[in-house]
Amino acid sequence: MERFSRLYALGAVLITILAGCEPVPAPKLAQTPDTAYQSSRPGAAQNGRPTLAPMLEAVLPAVVNISTTSAGNMRDSPMLKEPPSPGGFDESGIPRHGMSQQSLGSGVIVNGENGLILTSHHVIANGERVIVTLQDGRNFEAKVVGADPETDVAVVKIEAKNLKALRFGDSRSLRVGDFVVAIGSPFGLSQTVTSGIVSALGRSGLGIKRYEDYIQTDASINPGSSGGALVDLNGDLIGINTAIVGPAGGNVGIGFAIPSHLAQSVMQQLVENGEVHRGHLGVNLRDLPPELAKVLGLEPGKGVLIIQVQPNSPAAKAGLHPGDVVVSIDNAPVDSAGSLSNTVRLLRAGSEIKLDILREGKRRTVTARIDQAG
Repeated sequence: MERFSRLYALGAVLITILAGCEPVPAPKLAQTPDTAYQSSRPGAAQNGRPTLAPMLEAVLPAVVNISTTSAGNMRDSPMLKEPPSPGGFDESGIPRHGMSQQSLGSGVIVNGENGLILTSHHVIANGERVIVTLQDGRNFEAKVVGADPETDVAVVKIEAKNLKALRFGDSRSLRVGDFVVAIGSPFGLSQTVTSGIVSALGRSGLGIKRYEDYIQTDASINPGSSGGALVDLNGDLIGINTAIVGPAGGNVGIGFAIPSHLAQSVMQQLVENGEVHRGHLGVNLRDLPPELAKVLGLEPGKGVLIIQVQPNSPAAKAGLHPGDVVVSIDNAPVDSAGSLSNTVRLLRAGSEIKLDILREGKRRTVTARIDQAG
């Protein structure tokens, strides 16, 4: 008991001493991932709960439902290549039989003043009538401005007032791991929102379309999402949803979107000309082997090797030779033969491009004037 009394007295003395001292500041702790997310992501709620709701409230009115009627078969889209399910319907909900079939898809208003809507070509292909339904329930019959099957991009136009449009983001600045949100009408369920990340960039060789340079995402995309928006957390349009890998007709975490810079370039030509005029440089290309990239001092996956130059082509006139390594086009790094080819094919005839190349270990710049592809 005496020992306890002494300890108690010592504790009382310590408390008295500490009470008269200045408080010691607590150490500053690094933000936890959750705290960092709440403070830096758009639309953090006042109660601190992370939310995308404010961004989506601004974005959703610009994403529309598109339906078409046609006497033909509408089941040729890359979003609808799955086995039929029981009950007389595909996984898309489209009747297998009947003269008039309906294709359900999505679209994105990108110019509210002129009523321009960006969508996928396969959503409106062969449609006799294209009907656009807005978030507020209004319906409009749309006019097809132009379509490009080779990139799966189409533009339709409606005559309507008070339209909300999305602004284009820079898809070329995306990185694997960036957060994205997909919006569309999967299985006819309009205004459906899913989220995920950028899983990969520059996907090609999938056999979906001739020109492929897709954003891959695990944000859930399903039949009917085609033509819908892929946006970043600022609500900027960075892709148009176009295809999935789904053996059973549903999402398995692998979806593809056309990058916004490609869709915007095609759209501009469709609006101006009603069609896309392909550019022609006149070279055969291959990705640079890693061993050669190392010898040239380039990072793996950077640079493209020219293996053939066609006679009298823009490339030949510019002085390009087999064995030259193209490292950039108009100051933008070249990552693959496919991306370089896509860039050239979407250029207008007569436009000039600046190519930075490596020849015999020395860097030089050449200028080529693009011809129209035959």
